[in-house]
Amino acid sequence: MVVDDHSTLINKIKRSQYSTPKKTNAIPTNVETFNNFLKKKINSNQASDDSGVRLSGHAKKRLEERNINLDGNEFLKIRDGIDKLKEKGGKDSLIVTNQAAYIVDVDNQTVVTAMDKNDMAENVFTKIDSTLFIN
Repeated sequence: MVVDDHSTLINKIKRSQYSTPKKTNAIPTNVETFNNFLKKKINSNQASDDSGVRLSGHAKKRLEERNINLDGNEFLKIRDGIDKLKEKGGKDSLIVTNQAAYIVDVDNQTVVTAMDKNDMAENVFTKIDSTLFIN
């Protein structure tokens, strides 16, 4: 019957309208750890829309040269620090954690450079307008 065919077609259309689309930026599964996920994001140089923080080419180079491990915990500290600095009007800021010091461009949510905390002594940080210490 024609009526049954139309109702079946209408039901299929309705179901497809309400089906949940697959997300393109899915959260990593148990097979892929957060650190591996983060490394892929850093290496792919994606915009900060989904991660909240970018690394400049210079910062990537400094992290590698200075053997600074930007693990998930450190990444979250930087991201939260940028949010706090933004609230206070920071523009070019220094974020100091237990592991390292990072110069960040707050407006662009970008780490500009990084220095191991042990190498910070006797160094001068210029062109910054704010500093945040995070434990």
